[in-house]
Amino acid sequence: MKIGVLKEIKDNEKRVAITPSVISKIKKLGFEIYVEKDLGIEASLYDELYSTSGAEICSKEEIYNCDLLLKINKPTSEEINKLRNSQTLISFFSPSLNPELLELCKRDNINILSMDSVPRISRAQKMDALSSMANVAGSRAVIEAAHCYGRFFGGQITAAGKINPAKILIIGAGVAGLSAIGTASSLGAIVKAFDTRPEVKEQVESLGAQFLTVSIDEDGSSKDGYAKVMSKEFIDAEMKLFAEQAKDVDVIITTALIPGKEAPKLITREMVEMMKPGSVIVDLASQQGGNCELCKKDQIVDHNGVKIIGFTDLPSRLPSQSSELYANNLFHILDELTPHKDGKIMIDMNDDVIRGMTIVKDGEITYPPPKVEVSVTSKPKEDKKVKESPKIPSKRKSSIIPGVLALSLLFLVGAFAPASFMNHFTVFVLSCFIGYMVIWNVTASLHTPLMSVTNAVSSIIIIGAITQVSTNDTLSLILSGLAIFIASINIFGGFAVTKRMLGMFKK
Repeated sequence: MKIGVLKEIKDNEKRVAITPSVISKIKKLGFEIYVEKDLGIEASLYDELYSTSGAEICSKEEIYNCDLLLKINKPTSEEINKLRNSQTLISFFSPSLNPELLELCKRDNINILSMDSVPRISRAQKMDALSSMANVAGSRAVIEAAHCYGRFFGGQITAAGKINPAKILIIGAGVAGLSAIGTASSLGAIVKAFDTRPEVKEQVESLGAQFLTVSIDEDGSSKDGYAKVMSKEFIDAEMKLFAEQAKDVDVIITTALIPGKEAPKLITREMVEMMKPGSVIVDLASQQGGNCELCKKDQIVDHNGVKIIGFTDLPSRLPSQSSELYANNLFHILDELTPHKDGKIMIDMNDDVIRGMTIVKDGEITYPPPKVEVSVTSKPKEDKKVKESPKIPSKRKSSIIPGVLALSLLFLVGAFAPASFMNHFTVFVLSCFIGYMVIWNVTASLHTPLMSVTNAVSSIIIIGAITQVSTNDTLSLILSGLAIFIASINIFGGFAVTKRMLGMFKK
């Protein structure tokens, strides 16, 4: 089967669907690869690189003779009309936002796979081009903000005076938001982040940002992996929070999107007017109307000295990196489509990932696909019959028997063993108890599991050795001193190593 890679015709689009580095991997799946002449010039990927990697350079007309076409942006009506019988096209499509284009595909047994319809399940992460592009967009948003801000992001103390770090608020801690947090933190800014999903708090804090919350306890997680629409009370509370933050921060980056719907308005005109002159807002949702009320698509709006950036081509502003990530996503999809590695694709509608991507199959519209739940479901309730089983009392009885035997054995030892043995035995039991309570039972976040076990054993050794230090026997005194010294090294060294490990995750 022949794969044809089309050059993008959208204005300011510099990305390409395939890079030379993945061509050899795709050829191993049994495909022949044809790329349009001058495909990757804007991304510094020249025809010589493609030829060396094993691709054939040809014209656009020859590309349309291939069995499988690859591109990035949604096809135009003209490109769809050029598709012939049984051809397959893989690209971004946004079927919910482009129903007219979808209707044009109902002909000639053609197949359309949409890159933005990959379900958000663990197995599909390597094929999720939306996440790949969001990762690039989030990082680039910080760079665009820094360019317009006109001041350092990081704080400095110089001979000319102190420079305060910039304060950045990032709304939405999805892939784009987390990428923006990482980039802004690395530039030295003070970063705050907000998200309706409480489970992202640890991810936000691990990147060095402060996680903001509202007083209303409501979970914004949904079963499709995206944030859901919140209640009116929650929205009112978060809008109040954003208004308070707008007075304080220098940069706001918004990333809130709801698939298939207009982006929610989170930053109002009043909030923009509360911000200091020279502040910047980067709206990553401008493609779907924007999170900021004053945002304009693909423009920079200056409102009372506050710049509002509405660029929709942020991934294209890092074309080499974006193309590399997209090409890897495509390779993994092609790998799934060719299970026999014979160069023949098989659109398996029983596969959750392929079914989710396939919006047109053999000329018939198959969108929307069945929903795939990605959230962790609650554990099923235990069967009452199991609880009422007569086996439970018998197990309890069997667990009591060893305890009775242990107490009887302890009584016999106390009755007949010499007093010196009982003194040592009592110290051993107490040291074990103290070792468990003092060291082993410490919160797990303060040390690794291995450290907790070794430190517990060392604490038992120390307590036992301390009881022997006061003895009159010289040999016992020396051995006790050595035991205390060596065990102390293990304990203090363990916590020192753990502290350094934890320091790796702090700003």
